[in-house]
Amino acid sequence: MAKLAFLGLGVMGYPMAGYLAKAGHEVTVYNRTFAKAEAWVADYGGKAEATPRAAAAGADFVMACVGNDDDLRSVCLGDDGAFAGMDDGSVFVDHTTVSAKVTRELHAVGAKSGIAFVDAPVSGGQAGAENGQLVIMCGGEAEVYARAEDIMNNYAKLCKRLGDTGAGQLCKMVNQICIAGLVQGLSEGLHFAEKAGLDGRDVIDVIGGGAAGSWQMVNRYETMIDDQFEHGFAVDWMRKDLGICLETADETGASLPVTALVDQFYKDVQKMGGGRWDTSSLVKRLRKMG
Repeated sequence: MAKLAFLGLGVMGYPMAGYLAKAGHEVTVYNRTFAKAEAWVADYGGKAEATPRAAAAGADFVMACVGNDDDLRSVCLGDDGAFAGMDDGSVFVDHTTVSAKVTRELHAVGAKSGIAFVDAPVSGGQAGAENGQLVIMCGGEAEVYARAEDIMNNYAKLCKRLGDTGAGQLCKMVNQICIAGLVQGLSEGLHFAEKAGLDGRDVIDVIGGGAAGSWQMVNRYETMIDDQFEHGFAVDWMRKDLGICLETADETGASLPVTALVDQFYKDVQKMGGGRWDTSSLVKRLRKMG
């Protein structure tokens, strides 16, 4: 059993940290809203601390799942940051979806103090976190990843190293690029079916097992048909992720025309008041257009 810290107890981090506690590890948690950390301790045991530094003190592994680049910097750096409390030889595992740029920056800062770093963004959403069935895409030195893999497997159905520092974040960008196109295609298909007078459920029953099938189709078509959009990853967060994809594409010379277009469609959804709707709400935009 290891001594662990978990920073960030949102809809993903709360159950992920819970799996570590249920596995018997000694877990200390930190959350910006301290009451959330206290609630976690009431559910799972362990300890809560008021700063990342205090939570990370003496930990073998420090896991983080926060919001964006700036949030990650804030929990890592400064007098109260996790790096200030971590020992030489400890490992920081970042489950936040952030830019590869900040990942490499923090890897370099941590290395000066002997802190190893694994970028490990996740896919699977809230349900995946709650069921311990996340897919984790990792970057970092092979030896460091091997040390962290057993810990991550407590809440993963698949955990894989893609390469050196930043590779995990780059893989997560590929994931979000693919999702954006899939959700738009599914939205257009269901919208077309509605306009053509077809029963959307019957249509999916026929095409869902063929070449058009996808996770998005299987898991979102019914709520999309029912105009319900409280079942997954929020539009605001998707736009944050797509912004990272598009910025990185500019840096690497990749062409992402569909991703750029769908990002603007999500901007339309935000203007409709749907920033907290899940990403399948692209179909709602089409219905509004007629």
